Amino acid sequence: MAVHWTREERYRRLDSVDPKEYDELVEDVANAPWRQKFHVQPLAGLLNDPNGFSWFNGQYHLFYQWFPLGPAHGLKYWYHTVSDDLVKFRNKGIALSPDTRYDSHGVYSGSALQAGDDLLLFYTGNTRDDNWLRTPYQCMAQMDGKGAFSKWEQPVITGVPDGFTEELRDPKLWKEGGIYYCVIGAQRKDMTGAAVLYKSADLHRWEFIGEVKTELQDFGYMWECPDLFSVQDTDFLVFSPLGLKPEGLRRNNLFHAGYISGTFDRETGGFEHGPFCELDNGFDFYAPQTMESPDGTRILIAWMAVPQLPYPTDKDGWANCMTLPRVLTIEDGRLKQRLPESWNKPAEAADRLDVTLKREPELLPFGGDCYELQAVLHETTAAEVHIDLRVRGLEYTRITYVTAEQRLLFDRSRSGAPVNASEGHSRTVILDRPLQQLRILVDVSSVEIFINDGDAVMTSRIFPGQDSTGIRVQADGGSAHLSFLHWSLDSIAFKNERILHKEPKTD
Repeated sequence: MAVHWTREERYRRLDSVDPKEYDELVEDVANAPWRQKFHVQPLAGLLNDPNGFSWFNGQYHLFYQWFPLGPAHGLKYWYHTVSDDLVKFRNKGIALSPDTRYDSHGVYSGSALQAGDDLLLFYTGNTRDDNWLRTPYQCMAQMDGKGAFSKWEQPVITGVPDGFTEELRDPKLWKEGGIYYCVIGAQRKDMTGAAVLYKSADLHRWEFIGEVKTELQDFGYMWECPDLFSVQDTDFLVFSPLGLKPEGLRRNNLFHAGYISGTFDRETGGFEHGPFCELDNGFDFYAPQTMESPDGTRILIAWMAVPQLPYPTDKDGWANCMTLPRVLTIEDGRLKQRLPESWNKPAEAADRLDVTLKREPELLPFGGDCYELQAVLHETTAAEVHIDLRVRGLEYTRITYVTAEQRLLFDRSRSGAPVNASEGHSRTVILDRPLQQLRILVDVSSVEIFINDGDAVMTSRIFPGQDSTGIRVQADGGSAHLSFLHWSLDSIAFKNERILHKEPKTD
């Protein structure tokens, strides 16, 4: 397994590899530690940005950028997964390969939208010349109702607008009032990030409207994966700005993902908005993308990782996974992020426990490496309340609520194999109301925490030992009364079939 990948290794094509060699890699990965049970993950190699998240032909479709040969950012493909309910996903195979002159160095990120009887896939084709200088093309492909893919012969947007560099990528497509629009991540020539807007009546000829005009004129050096949409008459621009510096407890990760919200003018590109807000307060969350479901709700999914950082699974030939999907709503002026209703489970099927905590730690009578835990804090006089996950001996992952400050802290300093120690071991969110409820989703190597019914979310990878399965609770400086519900999620399996290419068409 390569540790330092050369350019030749990173841009080696999958079809140049002996199938037996690749089968052995996939077999090794399947038997590796820390493989997730209910999160979308790659057969082998590196998974990154979610792409083409959409509803088509009675199913949810989720594509992702994929380098199949190892945990490195190399020659990217689009891989295809589907779901009937946003709970169980299954592999369908490679959707798009880097096989034309317009995407010769990678099928980069993009989006999908149904048009007529087909699902359109709008993506950035990455190319490089002999001097390794980039030229991006905004390309279109389509999937028919039988699952067959075809690329359009020519790009639909070529070149870059005046005042911008060749760092132009990640088109997000939508239709409104009979007109197609797309927003694309960009970099101005002064090396600052932005997003640009185009429109089209027919998907072939695109008119440049201009830059999305925000108050963020010097806000990072590149904006990746922009997404423009509305929730309950409020407009949102979600994007991932590169190069932000930390501000107190905010923006402590190397890379960030968040949004501005307000009122957007589709004709001029003007955006009246509030401050930039991070979407997630954990360690591992990037490049989110949303879709509109058949009932009109807005659903978000993201890459559960950050770029350019190693993970303990690298040595096993694979890296990264997707977050769980989240439904976005606005309630009392607050953006809420919740799991879809299909994730709700009957309380009578849960293990239940009511407990009054004091200084002595208490091990709960349930646990595991794959479960949902709901905790309701009824009352507390304690200065701090601790919930430890994946406990065994001195190994645990800690959630701490500091009562007086309404501060929730996630600490993975003792979670097992270290993860990017230079980025620190803890993340903190200050709540705008006292803690009442936590919904915690634990998979083999991740934790997702939904706080106060979706007021905030913390998403992080962890890499504990196989036997670290306990749940421990404790109160310091007083007492706390909590109720717990616990469901095992072992039966919710991501169907990681070894499908490389599309299943044969059937008549």
